[in-house]
Amino acid sequence: MQTTYTVEGMTCGHCVAAVTEEVKQIPGVTDVAVTLEDGRLVVTSTDPVDFDRVVEAVAEAGDYTLA
Repeated sequence: MQTTYTVEGMTCGHCVAAVTEEVKQIPGVTDVAVTLEDGRLVVTSTDPVDFDRVVEAVAEAGDYTLA
């Protein structure tokens, strides 16, 4: 299952790495792809991932929010 989000506030490769690392830690997530240019976050998981959990992971990575 893939779900796509838009992350606001990322400005560099470090931001991408931080978001990727935090979201990968969510149970059930098997892959994470983050694109800096458009803020796209694609989460691949075995089961649906709770939206609030993704919001928390993105916030934990830094001063980023989901649009």
